Amino acid sequence: MSFDFYGRLKNLRDKLEHDNLDAVIVSKEANVTYYSGFRGDSTVLIIGKNFKLLITDGRYTEQARQQAKDFALIEQNEGLYKKIADEIKILGCKKIGVEGLVMTISQHNYLRKNTDSVEFKLIELDTLRQVKDSAEVEKIRRACEIADGAFEKILSVIKPGISELDIAADLEYFMRRLGSEKPSFTTIVASGWRGSLPHGTATDKIVQSGELVTMDFGATFEGYCSDITRTICVGHASDEQRKIYNAVLDAQLYGLEIISAGKSGSEIDSVVRQRLTDNGYGEYFIHGLGHGVGLEIHEEPRLSRLSKCKNLRPNMIVTDEPGAYIEKFGGVRIEDTVLVTEDKAQPLTRSVKTLIEL
Repeated sequence: MSFDFYGRLKNLRDKLEHDNLDAVIVSKEANVTYYSGFRGDSTVLIIGKNFKLLITDGRYTEQARQQAKDFALIEQNEGLYKKIADEIKILGCKKIGVEGLVMTISQHNYLRKNTDSVEFKLIELDTLRQVKDSAEVEKIRRACEIADGAFEKILSVIKPGISELDIAADLEYFMRRLGSEKPSFTTIVASGWRGSLPHGTATDKIVQSGELVTMDFGATFEGYCSDITRTICVGHASDEQRKIYNAVLDAQLYGLEIISAGKSGSEIDSVVRQRLTDNGYGEYFIHGLGHGVGLEIHEEPRLSRLSKCKNLRPNMIVTDEPGAYIEKFGGVRIEDTVLVTEDKAQPLTRSVKTLIEL
Protein backbone atom coordinates (compact mmCIF):
# COMPACT_ATOMS: atom_id res chain seq x y z
CA MET A 1 0.00 0.00 0.00
CA SER A 2 1.55 3.30 -1.11
CA PHE A 3 1.18 6.86 0.09
CA ASP A 4 -0.94 9.35 -1.83
CA PHE A 5 1.84 11.81 -2.65
CA TYR A 6 -0.17 13.19 -5.58
CA GLY A 7 -3.07 14.11 -3.30
CA ARG A 8 -0.75 15.61 -0.70
CA LEU A 9 0.97 17.86 -3.24
CA LYS A 10 -2.36 18.86 -4.75
CA ASN A 11 -3.65 19.98 -1.34
CA LEU A 12 -0.45 21.92 -0.73
CA ARG A 13 -0.59 23.62 -4.12
CA ASP A 14 -4.25 24.49 -3.56
CA LYS A 15 -3.17 26.20 -0.34
CA LEU A 16 -0.43 28.12 -2.17
CA GLU A 17 -2.98 29.34 -4.69
CA HIS A 18 -5.40 30.31 -1.92
CA ASP A 19 -2.66 32.23 -0.10
CA ASN A 20 -1.39 33.83 -3.34
CA LEU A 21 2.08 32.32 -2.97
CA ASP A 22 4.49 31.35 -5.74
CA ALA A 23 6.15 28.64 -3.65
CA VAL A 24 6.76 27.31 -0.17
CA ILE A 25 9.99 26.35 1.57
CA VAL A 26 9.27 23.13 3.48
CA SER A 27 11.84 22.87 6.28
CA LYS A 28 10.18 20.85 9.06
CA GLU A 29 11.53 17.31 8.91
CA ALA A 30 8.11 15.65 9.24
CA ASN A 31 6.70 17.80 6.42
CA VAL A 32 9.70 17.09 4.18
CA THR A 33 8.94 13.39 4.65
CA TYR A 34 5.21 13.88 4.16
CA TYR A 35 5.52 15.58 0.77
CA SER A 36 8.57 13.83 -0.68
CA GLY A 37 9.07 10.50 1.11
CA PHE A 38 12.62 11.51 2.09
CA ARG A 39 13.55 10.61 5.67
CA GLY A 40 16.57 12.57 6.83
CA ASP A 41 17.65 15.89 8.27
CA SER A 42 19.45 18.97 6.90
CA THR A 43 17.11 19.02 3.91
CA VAL A 44 14.44 21.36 2.54
CA LEU A 45 11.89 21.26 -0.23
CA ILE A 46 10.92 24.16 -2.47
CA ILE A 47 7.51 23.47 -3.99
CA GLY A 48 5.60 25.64 -6.45
CA LYS A 49 2.85 25.16 -9.00
CA ASN A 50 5.10 23.58 -11.64
CA PHE A 51 8.21 22.53 -9.74
CA LYS A 52 9.37 20.60 -6.70
CA LEU A 53 12.98 20.68 -5.56
CA LEU A 54 14.78 18.79 -2.81
CA ILE A 55 17.95 20.42 -1.51
CA THR A 56 20.33 18.35 0.59
CA ASP A 57 24.06 17.62 1.01
CA GLY A 58 26.31 14.79 -0.09
CA ARG A 59 25.46 12.61 2.90
CA TYR A 60 21.92 12.21 1.63
CA THR A 61 22.01 12.46 -2.16
CA GLU A 62 21.88 8.70 -2.77
CA GLN A 63 19.11 8.29 -0.19
CA ALA A 64 17.15 11.19 -1.69
CA ARG A 65 17.35 9.67 -5.18
CA GLN A 66 15.82 6.49 -3.78
CA GLN A 67 13.16 7.99 -1.52
CA ALA A 68 12.09 11.14 -3.41
CA LYS A 69 12.29 10.03 -7.03
CA ASP A 70 9.80 12.60 -8.31
CA PHE A 71 11.73 15.59 -6.92
CA ALA A 72 14.51 17.46 -8.70
CA LEU A 73 17.58 16.83 -6.52
CA ILE A 74 19.84 19.80 -5.76
CA GLU A 75 23.08 19.06 -3.89
CA GLN A 76 24.56 21.83 -1.75
CA ASN A 77 28.08 22.06 -0.37
CA GLU A 78 28.40 25.71 0.65
CA GLY A 79 25.50 25.95 3.09
CA LEU A 80 21.85 24.94 2.93
CA TYR A 81 20.37 28.43 3.14
CA LYS A 82 22.84 29.83 0.62
CA LYS A 83 21.62 27.23 -1.85
CA ILE A 84 17.99 28.02 -0.99
CA ALA A 85 18.62 31.71 -1.75
CA ASP A 86 20.36 30.81 -5.02
CA GLU A 87 17.47 28.61 -6.14
CA ILE A 88 14.88 31.26 -5.25
CA LYS A 89 16.70 33.69 -7.56
CA ILE A 90 16.77 31.13 -10.37
CA LEU A 91 13.07 30.33 -9.95
CA GLY A 92 12.12 34.01 -9.91
CA CYS A 93 9.62 33.60 -7.09
CA LYS A 94 8.38 36.80 -5.44
CA LYS A 95 6.01 35.51 -2.73
CA ILE A 96 7.18 32.52 -0.74
CA GLY A 97 5.71 30.75 2.26
CA VAL A 98 7.98 29.71 5.14
CA GLU A 99 7.27 27.52 8.15
CA GLY A 100 7.48 30.16 10.84
CA LEU A 101 7.29 27.66 13.71
CA VAL A 102 10.42 25.93 12.40
CA MET A 103 12.59 28.45 10.60
CA THR A 104 14.81 30.48 12.92
CA ILE A 105 15.00 34.26 12.91
CA SER A 106 18.59 34.11 11.67
CA GLN A 107 17.60 31.84 8.77
CA HIS A 108 14.71 34.12 7.87
CA ASN A 109 16.93 37.18 8.03
CA TYR A 110 19.53 35.49 5.84
CA LEU A 111 16.97 34.78 3.12
CA ARG A 112 15.62 38.32 3.26
CA LYS A 113 19.14 39.76 2.98
CA ASN A 114 20.23 37.48 0.14
CA THR A 115 17.17 37.57 -2.10
CA ASP A 116 15.88 40.62 -3.95
CA SER A 117 12.29 41.84 -3.71
CA VAL A 118 11.00 38.59 -2.25
CA GLU A 119 8.12 38.67 0.21
CA PHE A 120 8.22 35.88 2.80
CA LYS A 121 4.96 34.92 4.46
CA LEU A 122 4.38 32.57 7.39
CA ILE A 123 2.47 29.43 6.41
CA GLU A 124 1.09 26.58 8.53
CA LEU A 125 1.49 23.15 6.94
CA ASP A 126 0.95 20.79 9.87
CA THR A 127 -2.84 20.93 9.65
CA LEU A 128 -2.65 19.48 6.12
CA ARG A 129 -1.38 16.23 7.66
CA GLN A 130 -4.34 15.76 10.01
CA VAL A 131 -6.40 13.33 7.91
CA LYS A 132 -4.45 10.13 7.30
CA ASP A 133 -4.54 8.14 4.08
CA SER A 134 -4.99 4.37 4.19
CA ALA A 135 -1.26 3.67 4.06
CA GLU A 136 -0.63 5.95 7.03
CA VAL A 137 -3.40 4.31 9.04
CA GLU A 138 -1.88 0.87 8.44
CA LYS A 139 1.60 1.98 9.50
CA ILE A 140 0.26 3.54 12.69
CA ARG A 141 -1.81 0.42 13.31
CA ARG A 142 1.37 -1.65 13.02
CA ALA A 143 3.23 0.68 15.41
CA CYS A 144 0.36 0.18 17.87
CA GLU A 145 0.57 -3.59 17.55
CA ILE A 146 4.28 -3.43 18.36
CA ALA A 147 3.62 -1.36 21.49
CA ASP A 148 0.87 -3.77 22.56
CA GLY A 149 3.28 -6.66 22.17
CA ALA A 150 5.89 -4.92 24.31
CA PHE A 151 3.32 -4.27 27.05
CA GLU A 152 2.38 -7.94 27.16
CA LYS A 153 6.04 -8.88 27.57
CA ILE A 154 6.87 -6.27 30.21
CA LEU A 155 4.27 -7.68 32.60
CA SER A 156 6.53 -10.68 33.26
CA VAL A 157 9.43 -8.34 34.08
CA ILE A 158 7.90 -5.91 36.57
CA LYS A 159 8.33 -6.87 40.23
CA PRO A 160 9.41 -5.27 43.49
CA GLY A 161 13.08 -4.31 43.39
CA ILE A 162 13.28 -3.44 39.69
CA SER A 163 14.07 0.15 38.73
CA GLU A 164 12.04 2.42 36.48
CA LEU A 165 15.06 2.63 34.17
CA ASP A 166 15.12 -1.14 33.85
CA ILE A 167 11.43 -1.21 32.92
CA ALA A 168 11.95 1.52 30.30
CA ALA A 169 14.97 -0.27 28.85
CA ASP A 170 13.09 -3.55 28.58
CA LEU A 171 10.07 -1.89 26.99
CA GLU A 172 12.29 -0.31 24.35
CA TYR A 173 14.16 -3.58 23.81
CA PHE A 174 10.92 -5.50 23.32
CA MET A 175 9.63 -2.89 20.86
CA ARG A 176 12.88 -3.10 18.89
CA ARG A 177 12.68 -6.87 18.71
CA LEU A 178 9.09 -6.62 17.51
CA GLY A 179 9.98 -4.25 14.65
CA SER A 180 10.14 -0.69 16.03
CA GLU A 181 12.75 1.63 14.52
CA LYS A 182 13.02 3.59 17.75
CA PRO A 183 10.84 4.76 20.64
CA SER A 184 8.40 7.37 19.40
CA PHE A 185 9.35 9.54 22.41
CA THR A 186 11.28 9.29 25.67
CA THR A 187 9.72 6.42 27.58
CA ILE A 188 7.82 7.40 30.73
CA VAL A 189 7.85 5.08 33.72
CA ALA A 190 6.57 6.65 36.95
CA SER A 191 6.03 4.51 40.04
CA GLY A 192 4.56 5.25 43.45
CA TRP A 193 4.62 8.93 44.36
CA ARG A 194 6.24 9.78 41.00
CA GLY A 195 2.99 8.82 39.29
CA SER A 196 1.76 12.35 39.99
CA LEU A 197 4.22 13.57 37.33
CA PRO A 198 2.45 13.34 33.94
CA HIS A 199 5.79 13.34 32.11
CA GLY A 200 7.78 11.47 34.73
CA THR A 201 10.44 9.87 32.53
CA ALA A 202 12.14 6.82 34.04
CA THR A 203 14.63 7.24 36.88
CA ASP A 204 16.67 4.90 39.08
CA LYS A 205 13.80 4.78 41.60
CA ILE A 206 13.11 1.24 42.75
CA VAL A 207 9.56 -0.12 42.40
CA GLN A 208 8.02 -1.20 45.71
CA SER A 209 5.20 -3.61 46.45
CA GLY A 210 1.85 -1.83 46.65
CA GLU A 211 2.79 0.90 44.17
CA LEU A 212 1.05 1.93 40.98
CA VAL A 213 3.32 2.06 37.94
CA THR A 214 2.40 4.23 34.96
CA MET A 215 4.09 3.42 31.63
CA ASP A 216 3.69 5.78 28.67
CA PHE A 217 5.56 4.61 25.57
CA GLY A 218 5.33 4.14 21.84
CA ALA A 219 6.89 2.46 18.83
CA THR A 220 7.87 3.86 15.44
CA PHE A 221 7.13 1.85 12.32
CA GLU A 222 8.44 3.18 8.99
CA GLY A 223 8.38 6.71 10.40
CA TYR A 224 4.93 6.55 12.00
CA CYS A 225 4.32 6.68 15.75
CA SER A 226 2.12 5.00 18.31
CA ASP A 227 1.29 6.16 21.82
CA ILE A 228 -0.04 4.07 24.70
CA THR A 229 -0.25 4.43 28.48
CA ARG A 230 -1.13 1.74 30.95
CA THR A 231 -1.06 1.89 34.76
CA ILE A 232 -0.66 -1.34 36.73
CA CYS A 233 -0.28 -2.18 40.42
CA VAL A 234 2.62 -4.15 41.88
CA GLY A 235 0.89 -6.30 44.48
CA HIS A 236 -2.68 -5.77 45.66
CA ALA A 237 -4.25 -2.37 45.05
CA SER A 238 -5.70 -0.40 47.94
CA ASP A 239 -9.29 0.82 47.92
CA GLU A 240 -8.13 4.34 47.05
CA GLN A 241 -5.95 3.09 44.21
CA ARG A 242 -8.89 1.14 42.80
CA LYS A 243 -11.17 4.13 43.13
CA ILE A 244 -8.91 6.49 41.20
CA TYR A 245 -8.11 3.82 38.60
CA ASN A 246 -11.77 3.06 37.95
CA ALA A 247 -12.62 6.76 37.67
CA VAL A 248 -9.92 7.31 35.04
CA LEU A 249 -10.86 4.13 33.18
CA ASP A 250 -14.51 5.19 33.10
CA ALA A 251 -13.52 8.55 31.61
CA GLN A 252 -11.22 6.92 29.07
CA LEU A 253 -13.90 4.50 27.90
CA TYR A 254 -16.39 7.37 27.73
CA GLY A 255 -13.93 9.20 25.49
CA LEU A 256 -13.92 6.26 23.09
CA GLU A 257 -17.71 6.48 22.93
CA ILE A 258 -17.87 10.17 22.08
CA ILE A 259 -14.81 10.82 19.93
CA SER A 260 -16.29 10.97 16.43
CA ALA A 261 -16.33 13.02 13.26
CA GLY A 262 -18.08 16.38 13.40
CA LYS A 263 -17.24 17.23 17.00
CA SER A 264 -14.72 19.84 18.07
CA GLY A 265 -11.57 19.08 20.00
CA SER A 266 -12.60 21.37 22.85
CA GLU A 267 -16.09 19.86 23.09
CA ILE A 268 -14.73 16.33 23.45
CA ASP A 269 -12.19 17.42 26.06
CA SER A 270 -14.90 19.21 28.02
CA VAL A 271 -17.36 16.34 28.27
CA VAL A 272 -14.71 13.77 29.22
CA ARG A 273 -13.31 16.20 31.79
CA GLN A 274 -16.81 16.57 33.24
CA ARG A 275 -17.13 12.79 33.43
CA LEU A 276 -13.98 12.61 35.55
CA THR A 277 -15.25 15.52 37.65
CA ASP A 278 -18.50 13.67 38.30
CA ASN A 279 -16.42 10.75 39.57
CA GLY A 280 -14.54 13.02 41.98
CA TYR A 281 -11.19 13.52 40.21
CA GLY A 282 -11.68 16.35 37.73
CA GLU A 283 -9.41 18.77 39.61
CA TYR A 284 -6.54 16.29 39.22
CA PHE A 285 -6.83 16.09 35.42
CA ILE A 286 -4.22 18.69 34.50
CA HIS A 287 -3.64 18.29 30.76
CA GLY A 288 -5.63 17.97 27.56
CA LEU A 289 -7.48 14.80 26.67
CA GLY A 290 -5.45 14.01 23.59
CA HIS A 291 -3.42 14.96 20.54
CA GLY A 292 -2.90 13.87 16.98
CA VAL A 293 -0.40 11.11 16.17
CA GLY A 294 1.41 10.46 12.90
CA LEU A 295 4.89 11.28 11.66
CA GLU A 296 5.21 13.17 14.95
CA ILE A 297 4.13 11.96 18.35
CA HIS A 298 2.34 15.25 19.05
CA GLU A 299 0.61 16.87 16.11
CA GLU A 300 -2.74 18.31 15.10
CA PRO A 301 -5.57 17.97 15.93
CA ARG A 302 -5.60 18.50 19.69
CA LEU A 303 -8.34 17.46 22.08
CA SER A 304 -8.07 20.19 24.69
CA ARG A 305 -9.62 23.40 25.96
CA LEU A 306 -7.48 25.36 23.48
CA SER A 307 -8.02 23.08 20.47
CA LYS A 308 -8.26 24.85 17.11
CA CYS A 309 -10.03 21.87 15.56
CA LYS A 310 -13.71 22.71 15.04
CA ASN A 311 -14.67 19.45 13.36
CA LEU A 312 -12.93 16.12 13.65
CA ARG A 313 -12.89 14.21 10.37
CA PRO A 314 -12.81 10.49 9.60
CA ASN A 315 -9.28 9.04 9.44
CA MET A 316 -7.82 11.52 11.87
CA ILE A 317 -5.80 9.67 14.51
CA VAL A 318 -5.75 11.03 18.06
CA THR A 319 -5.07 9.86 21.59
CA ASP A 320 -7.63 9.42 24.35
CA GLU A 321 -5.67 9.81 27.61
CA PRO A 322 -7.41 11.16 30.71
CA GLY A 323 -5.43 11.03 33.93
CA ALA A 324 -5.52 11.99 37.59
CA TYR A 325 -2.38 13.11 39.43
CA ILE A 326 -2.27 13.58 43.19
CA GLU A 327 0.90 14.90 44.79
CA LYS A 328 2.48 12.52 47.33
CA PHE A 329 -0.01 9.81 46.37
CA GLY A 330 0.73 9.10 42.72
CA GLY A 331 -1.44 8.96 39.67
CA VAL A 332 -3.18 7.02 36.94
CA ARG A 333 -3.27 7.58 33.19
CA ILE A 334 -4.81 5.27 30.60
CA GLU A 335 -4.27 6.03 26.92
CA ASP A 336 -5.11 4.60 23.54
CA THR A 337 -4.20 5.71 20.05
CA VAL A 338 -7.55 5.83 18.24
CA LEU A 339 -8.88 6.21 14.72
CA VAL A 340 -11.68 8.75 14.26
CA THR A 341 -14.70 7.43 12.38
CA GLU A 342 -18.21 8.72 11.68
CA ASP A 343 -19.31 6.78 14.76
CA LYS A 344 -17.30 6.14 17.93
CA ALA A 345 -13.52 5.96 17.96
CA GLN A 346 -11.72 2.77 16.99
CA PRO A 347 -8.83 1.95 19.35
CA LEU A 348 -5.64 0.98 17.53
CA THR A 349 -3.90 0.09 20.79
CA ARG A 350 -5.66 -2.95 22.22
CA SER A 351 -3.88 -3.88 25.46
CA VAL A 352 -6.10 -4.84 28.38
CA LYS A 353 -7.30 -1.92 30.53
CA THR A 354 -8.80 -3.62 33.55
CA LEU A 355 -6.54 -3.07 36.58
CA ILE A 356 -3.65 -5.52 36.50
CA GLU A 357 -2.19 -6.55 39.86
CA LEU A 358 1.17 -8.28 39.57
